[in-house]
Amino acid sequence: MLGVVSAIEQAKVRAGAAATRAGVQIVELDSARAQADARWIFDQVWPTVDGSTQVRPNLLRAIVHAGGYCVAAFDTDTHALLGATLAILGQTHDPRGLGAPPSTAQYRPVTFLHSHMAGVVATARNRHIGTAMKLHQRWWALARDIPVVTWTFDPLVRRNARLNLCNLGVLVARYHVNFYGEMHDAINAGDPTDRVVAWWDLDSERAEAAAAGALGPISHDAAVAAAGTIELVDTPEDIVTLRTADSAAAQYWRLRMRGQLVEAFDRGRIIDAITDQGSYVLRSHS
Repeated sequence: MLGVVSAIEQAKVRAGAAATRAGVQIVELDSARAQADARWIFDQVWPTVDGSTQVRPNLLRAIVHAGGYCVAAFDTDTHALLGATLAILGQTHDPRGLGAPPSTAQYRPVTFLHSHMAGVVATARNRHIGTAMKLHQRWWALARDIPVVTWTFDPLVRRNARLNLCNLGVLVARYHVNFYGEMHDAINAGDPTDRVVAWWDLDSERAEAAAAGALGPISHDAAVAAAGTIELVDTPEDIVTLRTADSAAAQYWRLRMRGQLVEAFDRGRIIDAITDQGSYVLRSHS
C-alpha cells in the first residue's frame, strides 16, 4: 500500500494519463445547469420506453450537494459531450466486500462511494473513456479519504467485465437476483436485472497495477490447466445482440450464470480475473 499523499498523487497522474489517451477532459458538474449534461448522457445511453428521464434534476442536484460525485467527459478537441458518471456516498460494515461479518458491532463502518451510473455515447465507444472516468473517480475519492468505490454490473456483459477486472482491478463476491426489479429502458427491458457487485479497493496494489496497465486477461488454456485451484464460468460473446436476436438463448444464459455464480459465492469464491476467451476466473478468498 502506498502512503496517503503518494497514493493520491499517483492516482491523479494515472487519471490524467488515461484522460489524455482517451482524448477527453473530465469536468466536475457542480451546478444544476451543468448537471443537465450528465442527464443528457444517461438518457442517451439508457433511453426509456416512455421517454421519461433517468434521473430527475432535483434528485441529481441533491446527490451532488450531499457530497456525491458527478462528472462529464468532453472531447479535448471538439468539446463534444461524450460521457458522464454519477456516484453517491454510502457506509458499510463489510470491510472487504465479501459479505458482512457475523457481528458488525466489532467493525467501524467504512465510507464508500457507490458509482450508480456511468455511460458513454455509442459513437465514442472503444476510446477507453469509461476507464478515464473511473480513474478520475479513483483520484477524486482518494483525495477525500474514501477508500472504496462499488458499483453493480450485469455479469453477462463481457466488455464491462473486462473493463472492471482488467482496467480497474475490482473484485467480485456478491450476486443480486433481479436487483433493480423491472426496468423500462431500451437495454434492460424484458430481462431480469441480475447484478454482481464490483468492489474497488482504491489504494490496493491490485488497483494500482490495473491503473498502470499491468493487469489483463489471463490465458484461457492456462486457466483450464489450473482446474482444481480455480474455477471458470463462461460469458456470452455479446449478450446485448443476443437479447434481440434470440431472447430464449439470452434467458438461458441468465439462469445458467445465476446458478453458477450464486453457488460459487456461497462457497466463498470470488471473481478476480477474466480469461482471453471471456470466462470468469474464480478463486477462494481465504
